Amino acid sequence: MFKYAAILSLVAGPALSAGLEIDIAGEANGTITIDLFEDIAPKHVEQITAIAAAGDYDGVVFHRVIDGFMAQTGDVQNGIMGNDLSRAGTGGSEFPDIPAEFSDRPFERGIIGMARAQNPNSANSQFFIMFAPGYFLNGQYTVVGEVTEGMDIVDAIKRGTGANGAVIGKPDVMQAVRVID
Repeated sequence: MFKYAAILSLVAGPALSAGLEIDIAGEANGTITIDLFEDIAPKHVEQITAIAAAGDYDGVVFHRVIDGFMAQTGDVQNGIMGNDLSRAGTGGSEFPDIPAEFSDRPFERGIIGMARAQNPNSANSQFFIMFAPGYFLNGQYTVVGEVTEGMDIVDAIKRGTGANGAVIGKPDVMQAVRVID
């Protein structure tokens, strides 16, 4: 937790970074750029930028990908490429869960939302990228940003199978995640 406290002190406050660059490898190859919405989800943005700045998103797989819906990643505990991925999607980070920061921003194509369990205040490190609008998520999940470059890369992410979208075989991975201004 000390590692995160030091990083939070660097990214918190008025100088909070505005986005992420994510290098993706696998069936999808390239870099996507995400604009983060500090104004509507400041606590969520603070936490994911701290995790990214620590390098903890590097090597994390897209473990749940549903065609026509979304691609989910960010399990920094159980979703690291090269480890046993059977529990990918069940973990978070060393940070505590974040209280919901719902907004009027709709879940459109390219929107980034925070994944959570049944409890609306259980978001932690996992997030998802929308392939298509998902208005049924509005007011139920926190919107944290949107893809501003590289949606073609997002569209190429390896799809999962079945109702839960579990990725079989070798999933696509976030090779490197950088905080940008």
